Amino acid sequence: MFSCALFAQSGLTDYVNPIIGTNGMGHTFPGACAPFGIVQLSPDTDTIPQNVNGAYQKKVYEYCAGYQHRDKTIVGFSHTHLSGTGHSDLGDVLIMPTVGKLMLNPGTSDHPENGYRSNYSHDTEKCTPGYYEVVLDDYDIKAQLTATERVGVHKYTFNKGKDAHIILDLIHGIYNYDGKTLWSTIRVENDTLITGYRITNGWARTNYTYFAISLSKPIKNYGYVDKERVLYSGFLRKFDLNHNFPEIAGRKVVAYFDFDMADKESLELKVALSAVSTDGALKNLKAETAGLDFDQLAERTKAKWEEDLDLIEAEGNNDQLAMLYTSLYHTMINPSIYMDVDGQYRGLDHNIHQADGFTNYTIFSLWDTYRALHPLFNVLHPQRNADMVESMLKHYEQSVHKALPVWSLMGNENWCMIGYHAVPVLADTYVKGGNVDASKAIEAMVSSSTLPYYEGVKDYMQYGYVPFDRNGSAVSVTLEYAYDDWTIYQMAQKAGNKKVADEYAKRALNYRNVFDRDLGWARPKYKNGEWKKNFSLLNTHGEGFIEGNSWNYSFYVPHDVNGLITAMGGDKKFISNLDSLFVMELPAKYYENTEDVTKEGLIGNYVHGNEPSHHIAYLYAWSSQPWKTQYWVREIMNRMYKNNIDGLCGNDDCGQMSAWYIFTAMGFYPVCPGSDEYVLGAPYLPYMKVKLGNGKIFEIKAPKVSDKNRYVKSVKLNGKNYDKMYLSHEDLMNGGEIVFEMSSKPNKKRGISSETKPYSMTDGKF
Repeated sequence: MFSCALFAQSGLTDYVNPIIGTNGMGHTFPGACAPFGIVQLSPDTDTIPQNVNGAYQKKVYEYCAGYQHRDKTIVGFSHTHLSGTGHSDLGDVLIMPTVGKLMLNPGTSDHPENGYRSNYSHDTEKCTPGYYEVVLDDYDIKAQLTATERVGVHKYTFNKGKDAHIILDLIHGIYNYDGKTLWSTIRVENDTLITGYRITNGWARTNYTYFAISLSKPIKNYGYVDKERVLYSGFLRKFDLNHNFPEIAGRKVVAYFDFDMADKESLELKVALSAVSTDGALKNLKAETAGLDFDQLAERTKAKWEEDLDLIEAEGNNDQLAMLYTSLYHTMINPSIYMDVDGQYRGLDHNIHQADGFTNYTIFSLWDTYRALHPLFNVLHPQRNADMVESMLKHYEQSVHKALPVWSLMGNENWCMIGYHAVPVLADTYVKGGNVDASKAIEAMVSSSTLPYYEGVKDYMQYGYVPFDRNGSAVSVTLEYAYDDWTIYQMAQKAGNKKVADEYAKRALNYRNVFDRDLGWARPKYKNGEWKKNFSLLNTHGEGFIEGNSWNYSFYVPHDVNGLITAMGGDKKFISNLDSLFVMELPAKYYENTEDVTKEGLIGNYVHGNEPSHHIAYLYAWSSQPWKTQYWVREIMNRMYKNNIDGLCGNDDCGQMSAWYIFTAMGFYPVCPGSDEYVLGAPYLPYMKVKLGNGKIFEIKAPKVSDKNRYVKSVKLNGKNYDKMYLSHEDLMNGGEIVFEMSSKPNKKRGISSETKPYSMTDGKF
């Protein structure tokens, strides 16, 4: 159970466990944020560098979110974090309150007394959505954090007020390394207002973070050190720059601010962020926090979370509800608002743009989130998702490559992972009736999918597959391009663009070119058409797949499952392959050197801890034994999601792992985004009431469901018998109710006929 005491509140936030992370690796942050806010104010517990003299430090992977539950010290509280990613950046504008001797280095976990970090105990941690609290033991300071969308709010109670300091460290960062901070400045505008910025070079290649800090008490003294001497300072040398000089600048700046604090007195800081300017940060500060104190702002953010968590009402035991609402919470952290209150934002071209009629977003982990998170937004947050789509189209317009985002981060493209998976997000939104400029979207899709120097695209267009001798992830890339191309075909067809539809219908079948029909599995092929020899179905290394093996990745043909069944050798063989996936043993030697595939995320050889497998349990719906989906989805829910510190079986990846949980709890899943269908499994809870984004209500009832009664005997949709193995988006968004009669034994007659099966591009004939 949750070892971090819950903040005393009532409501749905009581069920959220913000500490739940990934395999004990701390890939989530426990701090304070508002729904979809750019500020995620959270403790960072160590300062592991990403590299030392260019050599990668493996331990840094554990600090993707800055927080590691097993650590005994807190370095400070920074304002930007990523949620559950397998790579990282940010940790901007670190603040740490201290008393006593002034120290301007963080120290080490072994010797915290040599720096400004502090020991702490989990017994004093309290955390719920929008709020975090802890006692810094070495200083006897009670730290409380909350946040608005663009402002981090701190309250520090100095139980021993003598010699009180606030440290502002502009060197600190997550996935840090020597030289990551390119430049930083601080201006002491007056004794209660500080402004500044820093520019970093990390996963976001050029990241501008402007800030404005409002203080509830006046500064007594201040100063700084620059830990990298600037070789030329011009005529600034005539001043004592390091003490009470209001202009501070450098590459490695750590500043301090002293305050007269009485015992038990509190100091409040409001730290507004902007990617545009300090003026933008000041506007954000005024608009979101003016006239409000810490407690009022914390209550306001709590109310926002209560409203958004109230989109789903459910029945279940405490652990089930904790996982449900924690998952829902995780889906509303990223993507994040990336513009000031006046609509200005920094674009991909690093020019300042004005958002006209939409909210600009960043942090698009698209290789992960196109699968379930964005489809979930089309159900719960359609307007937000439409704004995200518009943000992607603006990214395309501002891109020198004329490409949609691959992995968008703070006005930068970091090119992480494979595919062009903004494409299915656009198509899925359009097909489901979202507000998308079809002409512009198709133009962007075609441009992104024909960029010759991107990840084997030129070869893919020439050969119909990506050759293994040209790309180490060739099979994965080919399979994902084929699906992405199908979504372009879907959108073009719906929009009446026959030329594009015809072209991409052909490209959508390119998955066939990497299937060895004799073997029945996807297999790497060389440019000369020969298959790779000495091929392993189980190895995740050197076999043409990224973060997975052939046994998992071969099931990645979500748009043509009938064709996949044929490629694998027919229905009987297909079922056997699926059955074996879940029950066979995968020896550690096949995955132990892959950071994103771990034992905790495995059921047999099935890898739920990584995204390419997330649809697989639902593929039985196309077979002659569809009831097996009902067995395995409940098994995955029970084994892979637990209400404890390391309760997630893999990286949450900006909400994808959690979105899978929410859909599966409801009893259906978007196996193929870009179609308008959700494949039925079985509900996890006896009752769920979903407040749809169009204002209607959809209820899911399964009164007898349990681990024993996991099979679906029959289904009724709005009082009528329902035999299909899928639910249409229209039926869902019309509202109403779906009732599942559950049983301890499978109904082997249900969902067998071809007319009950979900969509497939072909009938399976090659």
